[in-house]
Amino acid sequence: MQEFSAAKSGLRQIVMEILDGSPNLVLSKYVEWMITIVVLVNCSAVILDSVPEVHMEFKDFFHELEFWSVMFFTLEYVLRVWSLGAKYADSAWRGRRGYIFSAFGLVDFFATMPYYMHVFFPYLDLRILRVLRLLRILKLSKYNSALQDLFSAVYSERRAFSSAAFLLLIATIVAASLMHFAEGHVQPEQFGTIPHAIYWAIVTITSGYGNVEPVTKGGEVIALLTGFVGVCMAAIMTGIVASAFANQLSHKKSAYKAQLLQVLSDGVVSDAERDTLKRLQVQFRLSDKEVQNMLDQAQGKLKE
Repeated sequence: MQEFSAAKSGLRQIVMEILDGSPNLVLSKYVEWMITIVVLVNCSAVILDSVPEVHMEFKDFFHELEFWSVMFFTLEYVLRVWSLGAKYADSAWRGRRGYIFSAFGLVDFFATMPYYMHVFFPYLDLRILRVLRLLRILKLSKYNSALQDLFSAVYSERRAFSSAAFLLLIATIVAASLMHFAEGHVQPEQFGTIPHAIYWAIVTITSGYGNVEPVTKGGEVIALLTGFVGVCMAAIMTGIVASAFANQLSHKKSAYKAQLLQVLSDGVVSDAERDTLKRLQVQFRLSDKEVQNMLDQAQGKLKE
């Protein structure tokens, strides 16, 4: 009985490492690619299925593909929940609960939910289910840190974004108010009230061109100034995001370099330390060339 329990725990640990993208297991890379391909094929099928002509000709194929995709995603979700019981030795449900209610766990859950919703509630609007099925593309964020970096960058620069959003709010209200007084009497349907003009102001600031042409000279001047403000706001937001992304990459490299110096400090690199460095490289999405450069720099510092 103890041997069976030990074998079960060992299998659960291996499955967890494979699904978690362990650099020590070659199979994990193939599993990652397989999940990525299934997600891309599935999302492409959802998009093509929205075309009436394609749907009429290939609806049986799309239905079959959806069924087997859901079975694949369901199996993946069940295996993740089961294997993550090995994450913490003191409590199996601690790791499972952490995954189920995490952002990635919720994405994996909603990747299969539309199919089962349609099975149990066949009268639901198919357009809503199609949109929910397209959310499966968020599963790819697990294997690419770009989306995670974006959220982290926005959060780290939340004060700067709050200030920029406040300026955007002021510019929108001022532009809408001026356009209401300049164009409200000649275009009452579009600018008759300030709330109506706010929509025009938002579109103009975000895209540089509003949905309504001004017909008065004052309206044209206001539209030009509003477009210019929009360009300035775009430059501010772009600068904030670019700076935040650069800081994120710099922090990752600094964290990896610090761990590398700590590992090399005693002159001996154990298997556990080597595994830690590989995990950090995968987690931070660092290339072998970047790691080699940091290794050379770290060795140079230790020699000084």
